[in-house]
Amino acid sequence: MAAILYGRMHLKFPLDEVCVGEQATIKETIVAIDRHGLGFVLVTGAGGLLLGIVTDGDVRRALIRGADILGPVSGVTNRSPITAPWRTPVPTLLRLVNDRIRHVPLVDARGAVRDIFSYEHRHRLPVAEPLLGDEEMEAVTTCLLSGWISSGGPFVTRFEEEFARFAGARHAVACCNGTAALHLIYAALGIGPGDEVIVPTLTFVATASAVMFTGARPVFVDVDPHTWTMDPAAVEAAITPRTRAIVPVHLYGHPADVDALSALAAPRGIAVVEDAAEAHGARYRGRPVGSLGRAAAFSFFGNKIVTTGEGGMVTTDDDALADQARILRDHGMRPTRRYWHEVVGFNYRMTNLQAAVGVAQLGKVQAILAAKRNTAERYRMHLEMTPGLAMQPRAPWAEPVCWLFTMLVEEGFPLDRDGLIAALAGRGIDTRPVFHPLHRMPPYAPKPGERERAFPVSEEISRRGLTLPSGVGLADAEIDRVAFEIRALAR
Repeated sequence: MAAILYGRMHLKFPLDEVCVGEQATIKETIVAIDRHGLGFVLVTGAGGLLLGIVTDGDVRRALIRGADILGPVSGVTNRSPITAPWRTPVPTLLRLVNDRIRHVPLVDARGAVRDIFSYEHRHRLPVAEPLLGDEEMEAVTTCLLSGWISSGGPFVTRFEEEFARFAGARHAVACCNGTAALHLIYAALGIGPGDEVIVPTLTFVATASAVMFTGARPVFVDVDPHTWTMDPAAVEAAITPRTRAIVPVHLYGHPADVDALSALAAPRGIAVVEDAAEAHGARYRGRPVGSLGRAAAFSFFGNKIVTTGEGGMVTTDDDALADQARILRDHGMRPTRRYWHEVVGFNYRMTNLQAAVGVAQLGKVQAILAAKRNTAERYRMHLEMTPGLAMQPRAPWAEPVCWLFTMLVEEGFPLDRDGLIAALAGRGIDTRPVFHPLHRMPPYAPKPGERERAFPVSEEISRRGLTLPSGVGLADAEIDRVAFEIRALAR
């Protein structure tokens, strides 16, 4: 079985499917090319010795010149193809491919074909992209044919049940996005004006915005340099009698130290609310995120590990909180009494169409997580020893997931962070900077007369951090190309 690296994924073909003998006819060659769709075949002799390569273009040109379709393929074979020794490192192979040469046979010392490196260049490598396929298409088609396309329909319930099992929680409440999931939790907890909620300053803005929706005040704390997540010591110093919740963010897929935070919260009656938007499948001391606090919020935005395009989920073991979240997401209406609205609620419902995509995504979530692990391991293998680069740390008690592979550009690197972003963009590689600390944002900046606080760890990570392409469909060769370009810039 030859592992043919093609485009953004590994395709598995028996090697003989991409080979024809030198006595094959042009017609038989056309059939072979059409069978696997790679646009070429190898012409081999006894013992698998490579004699040449034939592309679909070679065949077309020969037929235009009047070649007999039943004539031997040997007459149209390129006898001097570019080859490389078997097990040649991928960065070396990448130097051989270009707009004209897309396929490189890998041969052993005898000249027999052992594998093929085939690379489909993409002009730009995006930071993230979803893995969508036939499963999602089938689920959405089922939805359309049933007529259940809005918030009613069986896929919503099924998605909630399956996601609750995935997150290790008793309840899952689907909603329209991750910000809504956070707001539902805060609102279901009764958080409001006069209350305080402690959040890390290094996070996406939604963590704090949803606090503001309730009329409460977000209180910012710095992160731990060893995890990039909420620093328990900073949290302890920030607790006041008005503190109602502590919100650890599992940043870029690395779990926060929830046990340390719970030890601070539990004696004071403070809720721990996980922001797990970026961490589907991560584990903390063997337990899945989403099951560690009073409740958790997940996002299913298009760049997340599991996506529904837009969408969110609340997970919790608290029966009363789950019940209140369900009421609030549907205009304050109880499911048991239609059109009777006990409280002012929101329209935060997820559609059946979105949930159908979510069910399909959960069906392959282990493959998605495996691809994410491979991305992180491969980047680390190539970049960890590069002077001037520091990878996101991993705590010994954490099983992170690589939502977006993130690193710091330090003094020893020839370019600063923004210089590296620009250089990679010029090479067709998209990156993005780490979040700006929220205390620097206009809505959260100190008011006149308020003391400005320093958050040195968050500010340093934000100033130096960038994320690399981390899409689920990223091929090993694409990861290797990104790393190769970065290492080249390090010289």
